Amino acid sequence: MTDRTSSATPGPIFDPDLLSRCISCGFCLPACPTYAETGDEASSPRGRINLMRALQDGDLQPDDPTLKEQASQCLGCRACEPVCPAGVEYGQLLEQWRDHQWRGRRLPLLARPLMIGAGLRAILRLLGRIRGTAKTAPKTPQTPPPAGSLMLGCFERVLFPSVSRAALRLLPGLAVPKDQGCCGALHAHNGDTTTGEQLARQMGQDLPGLIVTTSGGCAAHLTSVLGKDRVHELSDHLSRADRSERPHGELRVEGRRARVALQDSCHLRNGLGVWTAPRDLITQVADYIELPSAGTCCGAAGTYSLLRPQESRRILAAKIDEIEAADVDYVAAVNPGCLRQLRTGLRRKHSHTKAVHLAELLAMAQDTTPPTG
Repeated sequence: MTDRTSSATPGPIFDPDLLSRCISCGFCLPACPTYAETGDEASSPRGRINLMRALQDGDLQPDDPTLKEQASQCLGCRACEPVCPAGVEYGQLLEQWRDHQWRGRRLPLLARPLMIGAGLRAILRLLGRIRGTAKTAPKTPQTPPPAGSLMLGCFERVLFPSVSRAALRLLPGLAVPKDQGCCGALHAHNGDTTTGEQLARQMGQDLPGLIVTTSGGCAAHLTSVLGKDRVHELSDHLSRADRSERPHGELRVEGRRARVALQDSCHLRNGLGVWTAPRDLITQVADYIELPSAGTCCGAAGTYSLLRPQESRRILAAKIDEIEAADVDYVAAVNPGCLRQLRTGLRRKHSHTKAVHLAELLAMAQDTTPPTG
């Protein structure tokens, strides 16, 4: 992780062009989960941008309690971006803010081991091998060249190894390079965009051709560094394929077509504009049920569920109540953090609904072998 302990900050903290775009219209307020929770102007995108301006101008110091609180309280879901008429790129401003606010020893304690662990490529590779993540199929003289590379998420390969195996069943033409590390999204979202960009570029070198990822957050970060031509999120990639090559089959429960809901990945929906693709894919294999809050954050938000567990649980509780009321068999996620969050909430509720990754859901429909691991 980059050492950024110096108190000197060369140049402005924020990109002046990005900071000046906000016209304080307030369209972002209804879209912001933390503003909806607190009703506090400072907890809204508009309020936080005003705090950024005060920090930029020297009217507030980095140790100001409100600055410290709001840099941490924001989910970073970017729900404010699609509704902003001025095109404010709030996600970039938040990263620049945390680069300054969480410098050196000011980085939250719980984020430190995660960022260090994500940077240990050899350990990630070993744990992935132990957990049984996807592997490139053995080559034969008839094997065609790989259609791209499947990215193994840093923590997904440890927590949910069945996701990469399911993705490879859906896209057997992908290679799975062994020596791949973290894409840097974790670092970029937690105050170290320099390392985040370096790791993304390293991923681009390690994974030849098109990179397909099963994580919406990783897709948004990688795309911002490598470009849309190099990176596809799984559902977006499958939706671009010829209909004959898309997932097929039907997922059934107790003799009927399964009822399936979706939890959007905030960065995938708000950052990349991908939200119809996973819905279309689910509709092909099951009865899709739209949750009222499917497009809003589940409270996982990367490290947020660890750094601010009480707020995260409050946001999740309303989501779980919606899932229960919808009486669905499965709720699909397109991001490992969301999957972990949903499984935790459903387990606490003793719900009959199962949280699965979209890759697992589609693979179950395509071949009746249920995911394990």
